[in-house]
Amino acid sequence: MSKYVKLSFDKGGLNTQLAEFFSGMLENQAVDALMAPMAQPKKGVMQTLVTSKDNLEPLDPFAPVMPVNSAKLASSLTAKPSGKRIAMVLRSCEVRALVELVKLKQANLDDTLLIGMDCLGRYENTDFLKFQAKQGTSESFLEGALNGKTESEGFDVAGACKICEQPVAPNVDIRICAIGSGAGSLYLEAVTEKGEEALSKAGAKFVDAPGGRDDAVKKLSAARTEARDALFASYREETGTFDALEEKLAACINCYNCRVACPVCYCKECVFVTDTFRHKGEQFIGWANSKGSLKMPTDTSFYHLTRITHIAAFCVGCGQCTSACPNDIDVMPIFRTSAAKAQARFDYEAGRSLDEPQPLSVFDNDELLEVTGQSK
Repeated sequence: MSKYVKLSFDKGGLNTQLAEFFSGMLENQAVDALMAPMAQPKKGVMQTLVTSKDNLEPLDPFAPVMPVNSAKLASSLTAKPSGKRIAMVLRSCEVRALVELVKLKQANLDDTLLIGMDCLGRYENTDFLKFQAKQGTSESFLEGALNGKTESEGFDVAGACKICEQPVAPNVDIRICAIGSGAGSLYLEAVTEKGEEALSKAGAKFVDAPGGRDDAVKKLSAARTEARDALFASYREETGTFDALEEKLAACINCYNCRVACPVCYCKECVFVTDTFRHKGEQFIGWANSKGSLKMPTDTSFYHLTRITHIAAFCVGCGQCTSACPNDIDVMPIFRTSAAKAQARFDYEAGRSLDEPQPLSVFDNDELLEVTGQSK
């Protein structure tokens, strides 16, 4: 049974109240370090690793921006354990990606305290700077988003966020609950014994659960699921042929930014940056001779098809692939629609459980019988 702590704040005091709470965690040695989104001295908000409570003033976890999927950062911090207890404030898609990386032996959760925050969406990085320039704050964004208003004078939250049916992070020790918490308040939910112990060390006092939260979460999830299914249906119709898919990818320049930004693209060495795809000049000439011309760079569509095959079981729909594209190709729907089919086929959901084996990582005698033609 979850336990809750209520944090109340006056207008403009959201981050101050959260900083005070995390200060208690560090001061009372519930954790040795905290990784959380913080305002930067120049511009923007980035994940920041803090070990001193005196450095928490810029804390801003609900800032509507996610420059990188922090599962990649969590992997860097934990792949080779430091022996220090690290609390990490992550969005739902970041936690789910981290779960997949743990299964892939790219991260370790032994010394971590996972803190999930309700996610109402994020702006693209450049749009967030516009939001800041217009004096937008995390509180103003939360207030609008909780009432279904995320658009801000010409820009809106990322497309991936509009179809994310999981605004609440699974598999965490503590949740920072904004949905259904009421104006001027947040709730901290102790989900695990580890989370309850950390809250107790920070001096928290437990209260009753926020009324109406479950219904509010279900309503938001249902709306996003409806939008997701509509997008899937539309995109599958638009890309029903290979030519149609190629048209969507026509502006690709093989920069591989989408691969680098993807939190679950985990290979130490990608085949596309090996000699396999470093073709010789005579090969290019030969291919050009066969048709009279050759689009350069080559292999763009093959690259995306390979990535679809590679990450279909692990995609969490964070949308970082679209955000990273320099030519504004919306590749997120390609991966999400493919992932939805693949994960449904194996009754698997990326990030759902740490104990659930990844597809194709185990052998099941009764799997895919209609494909293999085996009899029981």
